Formats: sequence, structure tokens, C-alpha cells
Amino acid sequence: MDKFIKQQTPLSQSHHMAIPWQSLIQNDKQPAKDASLPERASIVGRIGIQMLSCGTGAWRVRDAMNKIARKLDLSCSADIGLINLTYTCFSDGHSYTQQLSLPNTGVNTDKLNTLENFVKHIDDTFSTLTVRQVHNIINDIQNKPKQYSPIVVGLAAALACSTFIFLLGGGIPEMICSFIGAGIGNFVRATLGKHTITTLVGVAISVAIACLVYMFAFKIFETYLHVLVQHEAGYIGAMLFVIPGFPFITSMLDMSKLDMRSGLERLTYAIMITLVATLVGWLVALFFDFRPENFLPLGLSPIVIGLLRLPASFCGVYGFSIMFNSSQRMAVVAGFIGALANTLRLELVDLTTIPPAAAAFVGALVAGLIASIVTRYNGYPRISLTVPAIVIMVPGLYIYRAIYNIGTNQIAVGALWMTKAALIMMFLPLGLFVARTLLDKNWRHFD
Repeated sequence: MDKFIKQQTPLSQSHHMAIPWQSLIQNDKQPAKDASLPERASIVGRIGIQMLSCGTGAWRVRDAMNKIARKLDLSCSADIGLINLTYTCFSDGHSYTQQLSLPNTGVNTDKLNTLENFVKHIDDTFSTLTVRQVHNIINDIQNKPKQYSPIVVGLAAALACSTFIFLLGGGIPEMICSFIGAGIGNFVRATLGKHTITTLVGVAISVAIACLVYMFAFKIFETYLHVLVQHEAGYIGAMLFVIPGFPFITSMLDMSKLDMRSGLERLTYAIMITLVATLVGWLVALFFDFRPENFLPLGLSPIVIGLLRLPASFCGVYGFSIMFNSSQRMAVVAGFIGALANTLRLELVDLTTIPPAAAAFVGALVAGLIASIVTRYNGYPRISLTVPAIVIMVPGLYIYRAIYNIGTNQIAVGALWMTKAALIMMFLPLGLFVARTLLDKNWRHFD
């Protein structure tokens, strides 16, 4: 949401106009719990829309709003989408309704953690603070700057995507080129985001630049270092930083709790981002005549590969966590969870006859169980640990191969890759759902 105190553009030029929350304040001396219905309801709405701006799902947004509403002696009913929120608060025979919206969606796990801590300590907050003081606290949370600059976010993407390529079977040449391409691509994407460039334009430009940088880097390697042409297969790694892991996973979790509006909107958004990214990557690959072939064998023993998968998975999850604006400690915790879960998944595929989709379910289940236990001790939002831990399991290579083959009129081959990708994508959130059902009694019930 735009800042509501000072705006840098006139109201007539702002497509999403700021909400003057402080104009709803009627009494500066009353504690928030004793304020009027519109004043109390405004606090509930601001918490909800701020939670939604962090990229979390409808269940968590509604849960936070309900906790605030109960402490303010309100009953709340909310209808939640991807960037829209409509809610009504009831008190003493009266009701108050608001409809709120965001200009864009994104992921900010550090802000989510701060909001959840605020909600967790509402017993102390609302017993003494006035409505204006509560809004001032929310102002500070809303205006909290991101922890990392575009350069750091670019380096995080470079680390994540280069290790991602190794986990897919790529070697050193592919990892180096992916590191350069993804790093520059995500730096461009973050820079465009700071200038409020619309999402699809930012995705298309950043993916195109990432792929082009990979191609040029590979051509240099091929010309001067005589790298085999078969190493070109790693160019898919340069665009993996745009994988919409959060909306993909939260969409399925929302639909599992029958929040169909939020789930379908998130799924549509994730599919839209994926299609734009893969189509741009396909067009660049056609220009350079690059094909998504299989990776060359690494020549390492299964034991060595298994041992290397642990640090590679850690680095990949850590990089994605930084891209999601997680704190350093949160990113490290997610990295360890992802290292165990993803390595287990890959070893199951290599050493057993279990299908990749079933292995993805096991990996997500393990990640969800570990995260549920860890959050009881450190208080981090579960989703800020589980989604980065399993986003590295999202079959970006399968999705790209599907689009590439369909684009070259190999419909049957493309449909096969798309089916494989869809199965894995369905089983990943299912693993998290089962883990949470087992260890979270509130999640198990619909009331």
C-alpha cells in the first residue's frame, strides 16, 4: 500500500489511492479496546491488508484479523483474495465494512514475522495504547525498508540458481554461467521493482537479460575455454529466480482450506508469471538455437553426489530466503530444513523406484514437520521456513521443457513434461498440508 501520511505523487495521478487511516480516529485519549466501532475495525483491516502484502495465504491473514478482532471485542468476517480484502466487523448490533486493495503483490517474510509478533503480543498492546498509537506502530511496520539492496538480492539469486543447476545435474560451466545470468537478471528485476515497474514487464525484461547474459557467458567459455556445446543445457538455471514459489504453494494451501477465491487468484498469478518467464526464455533460446538437452554426466560417485547435495540444497534455500527478504537467521534455519528435505527427496529418486512426485511429497512432508517443530522454539512464521525450503523442489526445468516442446510443435512431448511438472506441483503443498494437519490442531478443524 502507498504511504498514507505523505505521498510523492498527487492523488489524481495515483491509481491506488492512499487510505487516510488517521482520519478515522475520533478520540486520542481512549484505549484502543474502548474506541468506536470504525476505529477498532480500522485496526483489524490494516493488520489484514499488511499481512496480505507480505504474500502469505488467506488462512494466516484471517487468523491474524480474528485475533485482533477478539481482543477489540469484535466479530469479524473477511473475504480475501490475492490483492483485495473485504471485511465486516460487528459489535453491539452494529456493523462496519471496508474493502481494501494493494497495488501489487510480493513476498516479505521479515515484515510477516514482525506483524505476527505484533499480533502475538496484542494482550499488552491494546490494554494501554490509543488508536493513534496503534496506527503509528503499524506505520512503522508498513514503512520498514527491505533488508537487502538489489545487489545483494542479485547475489542471492545467483547463489540459489547456480546450486539449483547442480542439483538438476549440471556441472561447473553451467553453474558459473547460471550464477552470472541469474545474478544480473534478478538485480535488474529488483531495480525495476524499486521503480514500480509493473510485474509482467519486470519479469519479461529480467528473464530476457538473464538468458542473454547466460548465452554470452557460455559463448565466451565455448570460444576461449573450449567448453563442450552440450553444457548449453544449463541456461534454464539463469531464469529460475522468477519461480513463483510462494503463490504456487499458498494457492494450494488456501484451496485445501476452501479459501477458493484466494487460492484460484494465487494460482492464476503463479501460472501467469511462469508462462511469461518460460515464453521469454523459449524465444531467447530459439534465437541462439539452444535446446533443453540432458546434462552431461558429472562423473562422480553416488556417495559424493549425495554429500554435495546437502550444502548445495542449503545454499539454494538460503538464497531464495534472502530473495524473500528473510532475516539472516531465518534464512539459515530455512536452509538447514531445505538441505535435509531436498537431499532426502533426490536420494529417494536416485536410490529407489519411488516416482518423483511421491518423493516430492515426502520431501515437503519432512520440511513441514521439521518447520512445525522449529517454530515452537523460535516463533518464526511457519510459512517463511517451509516455502523457501521446498521452492527448490519446484520443477522449473520440467515446466520449461514443456513450454519449449509445445512451442516447437512437439505437443506429445510437451504434454508429458507438463504432466510430470503438474504432479510434483500438486504433491508439494500436499506434503505441507499433511504435516500441518498432524501438528497444528487449529489447522485440522474448519471452525
